[in-house]
Amino acid sequence: MANKRAKQKSKYTLDRGIPGAFEGETVTRRRFMTGAAHSAGAVAAAAFTLPALGFAVGPIFKQERHSWEDIGPLEAFSENNYIPVVVTINPGVGEVGKTTAYVRKRNPAIDTDRYDSTTPYIAISTRCAHVGCPVRWIDAAERFVCPCHGGVYDLLGRRVSGPPVRPLDRFPTRVRAGRVQLYTGRFSVNSELRRFSPRDPGEPLDGIGQYLYPSRPSARIP
Repeated sequence: MANKRAKQKSKYTLDRGIPGAFEGETVTRRRFMTGAAHSAGAVAAAAFTLPALGFAVGPIFKQERHSWEDIGPLEAFSENNYIPVVVTINPGVGEVGKTTAYVRKRNPAIDTDRYDSTTPYIAISTRCAHVGCPVRWIDAAERFVCPCHGGVYDLLGRRVSGPPVRPLDRFPTRVRAGRVQLYTGRFSVNSELRRFSPRDPGEPLDGIGQYLYPSRPSARIP
C-alpha cells in the first residue's frame, strides 16, 4: 500500500516539474486556466472571422425578389437604336433600387447568336463588367462607354476595349398583350453571348473563369 501511494503523482504542478508552475497550483487548476485562455482566444477569433465570412458568403444565398415589369408598347423600340428605360430591381428601397436598362427590338441581321435566339427584345444592363460603374449608350458611335475606367462595348454589349472582363449583363424580355415586359433579374453572358446566372463585376465567364466564379444557388433565369 505504501509503495502504491509513492507511485501516485502529486497533484501540484511544482512537484511535477511543469514549466511555469508555481507553489500551490494544482494540475486541475492549470488545465482550467489553459482551457479558459483557449476558449477566450477562439471567441476573439470568431468575432473577427464570422462577420467577414458572413459578408462574403451571405450574398450567395440571398433570395432576390424579381418580377416582370411593363416597359412600354412594341412600337416604342426600334431595331437599330437603344431606348433607355428605368426599372425597379430592388423593391422597397425607393430610388436606390432602380436602374436603367437599354432596350431595342431584336434585329435578325445583327442578333445572330445561337444562345439567345428566342428573345424578342434585347435589354442591356448599364452596369459595367469591370467594377460596376454605369455605362452610357452613344448612338453616333454605336458603343456603350464607361466613363470610370474607359471600358467600351459594341452594339451587342460585347467588350471592345478597356478593363472589363466580359460583356454587359442582360435582362430577359417578353411580349404580353402588345406590351414589352422586362424581367428585373439580370443574367450574365460570355463573349459568345451564352447565358449564365448573374455574376458580379470583375468575374470573367470565358474559359476557366466560368468555373472559378460559380453561380449563386438563389439565382435563376426565367
